[in-house]
Amino acid sequence: MTAYPHLLEPITLGNLTLRNRAVMGSMHTGLEDYVWDLPKLAAYYAERAAGGVGLIITGGYAPNKRGWLKPFASEMTTRLQAQRHHQVTDAVHQAGGAIAMQILHAGRYGYTPFSVSASAIKAPINPFKPSALSTKGVDQTVDDFARAAGLAQRAGYDAVEIMGSEGYLINQFLAERTNHRDDIWGGTAARRMRFPIEIVRRTRETVGEGFPIIYRLSLLDLVEGGQTWDEVVELALLIEDAGATVINTGIGWHEARVPTIITQVPRGAWAWTTARLKKEVAIPVCASNRINTPELADSLIADGTADLVSMARPLLADPEFINKAAAERADEINTCIACNQACLDHVFKNKKASCLVNPRACHETALVLTPTLRPRQVAVVGAGPAGLSAAVSLAEAGNKVTLFEKGPQLGGQFRLAMAIPGKEEFAETLRYYTRRLAVLGVDVRLSTEADAASLTDFDQVVIATGVEPRMPAIPGIDHPKAVSYADVLDGTVTVGNRVAVIGAGGIGVDVSVFLTHTPETLEDWLAHWGVGDPDQVRGGLTEPTERTPAREVVLIQRKTSMIGKDLGKTSGWAHRAVLQQSGVRQISGATYDLIDDAGLHLSVDGTPQVLAVDHVVICAGQESVRGLYDDLVTAGREAAIIGGADIAAELDAKRAIKQGVELGCAG
Repeated sequence: MTAYPHLLEPITLGNLTLRNRAVMGSMHTGLEDYVWDLPKLAAYYAERAAGGVGLIITGGYAPNKRGWLKPFASEMTTRLQAQRHHQVTDAVHQAGGAIAMQILHAGRYGYTPFSVSASAIKAPINPFKPSALSTKGVDQTVDDFARAAGLAQRAGYDAVEIMGSEGYLINQFLAERTNHRDDIWGGTAARRMRFPIEIVRRTRETVGEGFPIIYRLSLLDLVEGGQTWDEVVELALLIEDAGATVINTGIGWHEARVPTIITQVPRGAWAWTTARLKKEVAIPVCASNRINTPELADSLIADGTADLVSMARPLLADPEFINKAAAERADEINTCIACNQACLDHVFKNKKASCLVNPRACHETALVLTPTLRPRQVAVVGAGPAGLSAAVSLAEAGNKVTLFEKGPQLGGQFRLAMAIPGKEEFAETLRYYTRRLAVLGVDVRLSTEADAASLTDFDQVVIATGVEPRMPAIPGIDHPKAVSYADVLDGTVTVGNRVAVIGAGGIGVDVSVFLTHTPETLEDWLAHWGVGDPDQVRGGLTEPTERTPAREVVLIQRKTSMIGKDLGKTSGWAHRAVLQQSGVRQISGATYDLIDDAGLHLSVDGTPQVLAVDHVVICAGQESVRGLYDDLVTAGREAAIIGGADIAAELDAKRAIKQGVELGCAG
């Protein structure tokens, strides 16, 4: 018996038997788009296959050029493309895995001037307005889906997934919101459903019996004019009858104003929808979205919620996820924290995806961790994200590492981040690093402040001493009402009921959320975002309930730009929404005049005002702590400097962790 018997149990889908029920869900990385990146894509997937996952599903491949996600993006339209993909499928098979190609038509989400949709209605997240497909064009698109599936089969893929979720073309045909047609492909729910049903039916005719067809079904559209639950169930049954082997579940369109996968979404928040659908169909159902631990995945199968579990970003974060779970080493899994900072944020900026907690993701051929031929005695000073990453990577390369941390705990700024409501997952990263340090035998010296003299016997020194809060030159900055964000987040200071937050970058936003948050259940969270019972409200979207903030907070910045505009591309909107929901007053273009007993004196557009607050929390940036590095340089010693000690950016853990990994990969 294993610790996760249900997750690790084999399952047969058509003529394909999977070694377990873990699915690496589809996620576009940017490696799919160009032929010269196929070797990198092969290495990326092969590492996950070797890590034990049962089935990998690729990023989306368009069935024709009008279905591209962007100009010259991934497609499966020719025999030559299919032949080239053998390097991907062969690599996965040699590693013992199975792989499915996802066929995705972007529809009005295509970032091209020649995009098409069910009707000529522009998406709110795209500057390009699509053309409406002609009746003949719809029929041809159905054939293109089937042809792409046949080419995927020819390329050695073990299955295909038809993308019918997330607001892409198939969703656009299904919803009243985007389908205003009056021909055989629209006008009624039954005619709107004809498009996906025909795709599945013709795909089955093309690939033959036994070849698995996965259909990604939107259970909750979370947009106005989405499908009703009765329509979702009817579609699922018709898709099953048309020849689908598995239904994979999807939640929300990309344009929905409800977060579905970012870190503030509770774990397993959408599993109830999968459980509801599973009762209606006979074919296997796969759960997805915010499932990032083997415990949760196993429980969803054990309690009958799902037959398989899809985890995309968790396999990005740790390709060995399944092998570790099977070997009862789950405490060594590098857990996905759902930050989106290096994966989806990169993709939506037309950059290659990676992972904040695993910078090697999608860079397996460039960041290669090989054992050093000449092990060295290495000192790493500072145990924040940069220092932890460097210590682990250098030890993995075979060096003898000593980690110095002047504080009593590991973590640095990450320990502050995990105190933010909705960022509790950051604690998983510290758990992972703590365990890896122990497994690798790193000499960890807490409450020990290193100096130049104590580092003389080391062959290599890495300075990762991080940052300290910057205290701006505001009159009265030494007043007892003025406190640092670090002291607030670590519990050193308990602030009053009326608070001003100076500085509206990522830290200021996080602190404002921290100060206004009240505990909530999953039901509370869904209600606050306006997620209702899809039996009662179309698309599962209803009016959100108001939050009751714990404090009155005013968030202030010197800049005149919108507060939070530089937050993550795929998550910043949700953080800004929480501020609004929590009643946080926002002031831009302010000048800070004085902090005194009366509160915070400031001027906006030349007009002075006083905020009668109990405390003023300073979130005005950071300064590098690099005194030790300067001492070493003065003494003629070489040292590497990484993380915040190198550049005091906005708590850039992505850069800090990558710098640590790069040191390990350098040998």
